[in-house]
Amino acid sequence: MSPAEFWSIGELAEHAGVTVKTVRFYSDRGLLPEAGRSSGGHRRYGPEALERLRLIRSLRTLDLPVPEVGRLLEQDEVLGDALEDAVARQLRELGSQLTALRWREAALRLLHDCPPEERADRLALIGGLSTPPDTTALARFWRRMLPPRMPAGLTASILDAAVPQPPADPTPGQVLAFARLHALSLGGCSGRGHGPNEKARTNRDHRPTVLYQGLEGAYALASAELSAGRAPHRGEALDGFVDAHAASWSTRDTPAFRTRLSALLTITDDPVIGRYWELAGELTGPGETTLGAAHTWLRTALDEQVTSEGPTAPESWMPLPPALVAATAEAGPAG
Repeated sequence: MSPAEFWSIGELAEHAGVTVKTVRFYSDRGLLPEAGRSSGGHRRYGPEALERLRLIRSLRTLDLPVPEVGRLLEQDEVLGDALEDAVARQLRELGSQLTALRWREAALRLLHDCPPEERADRLALIGGLSTPPDTTALARFWRRMLPPRMPAGLTASILDAAVPQPPADPTPGQVLAFARLHALSLGGCSGRGHGPNEKARTNRDHRPTVLYQGLEGAYALASAELSAGRAPHRGEALDGFVDAHAASWSTRDTPAFRTRLSALLTITDDPVIGRYWELAGELTGPGETTLGAAHTWLRTALDEQVTSEGPTAPESWMPLPPALVAATAEAGPAG
């Protein structure tokens, strides 16, 4: 190529429709190699530089970072798999940014539309969230609640079902619900009663892993009943629920067992957990149910059965603390 066929930096910029500063920027970063230098030391570029500069501009129009553009230009086929991967990463990043913007918009609307006397409290709640929010605090809440030394796979399954994901396009009400759920998770439970975690620590005969493995199927059946709009009733879901509890105590399902279980679940009920599921329900989509809703459906079915059949003499099927045994005996069937 003769010297006359080389372009100066200004000529290349003019052909590409960009500024000299832009050409110099990409040249200095190694994205736009020079064909040589003039006798006076000025940069010179061949016609192939124009095609490369146009490609760089197209890639930058997609908001790909300059280092990413440089890596793509090093590939033999710039428009092949490497570009596809880069675009996919950019789409994920853009999705995260859009989600963050939607959460900010919904949070602003929440503050804008709320009564003035509630604005300070809501602002404090929203201030505790990242944007977009994550579920770390909720997962930690359940890890504190679950019995120790549970199988990792079972724990992961429970967390997946118990921790609601923040909606990608939330309403102001959902922002408030998630903010309240986040604050509740940081505070922990009320400490009322003896939940599964406490029983696992104080009763060697109790097998919480067996309980939670059995409850998984019972909750799935109850969720299907809820989705179908059926009221709590006896059947496979309730039997599975009771069987899971009975198996965790190495005993069998009897009328007396159901009487004591109904009373025990009433005593160990924690209002904080109830509030958690209430808020989580506001974050679920149409047709979805929470574990809390499934648990309530099963408890209601159990309580209604125990009430309809009348009191039954309790059996010594649980090695519980004396105070709890006395409490369940006093409570009788939950109704």
